[in-house]
Amino acid sequence: MNSNTNSSAPPPVSLGKIVIIVSVLVIIGLAVGLVPRWKARHALVAEEKADSVLTVNVIAPVPSKPDFGTPLPAEVQPFIQASIHSRASGYLKNWYVDIGDTVTNGQLLAEIDTPELDQQLLQAKAELDQAKAGLALSKITSDRWVDLLKTASVSEQETAEKTSDFTLKQAQAEAADANLQRLEQTKDFDKLTAPFPGVVTLRNTDIGQLITANSGVELFRVAQVNPLRVYVRVPQPLIHSITVGQVAQLTFQELPGRNFEAKVTRTAGAVDPSSRTLQVELQVDNAKGEILSGSYAQARFNDTGTAASVLVLSDNALIFRAEGLQVAIVGSDNKVQLHSVKLGRDFGNTVEVLTGLNADDRVINNPPDSIAEGQSVAIAKPTETNAPAK
Repeated sequence: MNSNTNSSAPPPVSLGKIVIIVSVLVIIGLAVGLVPRWKARHALVAEEKADSVLTVNVIAPVPSKPDFGTPLPAEVQPFIQASIHSRASGYLKNWYVDIGDTVTNGQLLAEIDTPELDQQLLQAKAELDQAKAGLALSKITSDRWVDLLKTASVSEQETAEKTSDFTLKQAQAEAADANLQRLEQTKDFDKLTAPFPGVVTLRNTDIGQLITANSGVELFRVAQVNPLRVYVRVPQPLIHSITVGQVAQLTFQELPGRNFEAKVTRTAGAVDPSSRTLQVELQVDNAKGEILSGSYAQARFNDTGTAASVLVLSDNALIFRAEGLQVAIVGSDNKVQLHSVKLGRDFGNTVEVLTGLNADDRVINNPPDSIAEGQSVAIAKPTETNAPAK
């Protein structure tokens, strides 16, 4: 009976199998515990790596338009203006035009009575006659002595003296003639005439007034008022937008609702260092005489459509550091480049960037204070543009 029982019992498990089973269970347990932790660690590393790359928003600068919305002060001047002075001394005999009168080229303005000059003319004529008489006698004497020298009737010394005297008398006659011509030309100035067609804008004399030549006293002033010259001082940021032939609109306070078209004819070609402005000259038609010379006006220049030389950028993109104003630009390799910039006009939310920026640059908007040169970044969304505030 014992033998039957032993024959039916299972064989004992060997120690090797037990070790294998235990090892498999341990491996399964480790796999079940470690794989999730490995996955979690891998995900954490990936997340930390992603967090280490800064995600930024970028904007693109836009060209600046000339700010001609604000009118610029303008000064209206005659196209030609001349102050009439006297070159002859005397007393004003009569005047024929007054302020506001229209005159033509060469028209008589006034006459001056010149008694002293008349006497000087008579004296000069007498001196010329005297010089001519002396010259004639000296010539006869000189010719006679030259003939006598041929027969040895006179000495060479005496002949030389007579010919020299003739030369001297000739020079004296020429001087007397030149003095007479000078006085005659001065006498012509006893009549004051208009040098060009225009309008008399000043009369500073009257009948009987003593006139002193070259005293600097202005007797009349004549101005040509069609067309008129207009001078405008353009601020330095706008000077490259001014071109010859460009149109501007002139307005006058005394003529509300009226616009007058003027064209740029020339510029000074240099900026005034005291005001940092460029003097621009325009011409405006004044055939109807509605604009008075010397008036104050306001000029608005029309946009020529030319490309601006500066760019406009949001002020949120500026970085203020010890090195000065900078902007952070994303390069083609998605790495940060810090550029120093120089600003122009400030429009409030946007500013003009004069140097340090190109139109195709991708500028980081609202960059963090810790952003550094060469830092890798990721762009969050497509490039935006910003327009200048006007």
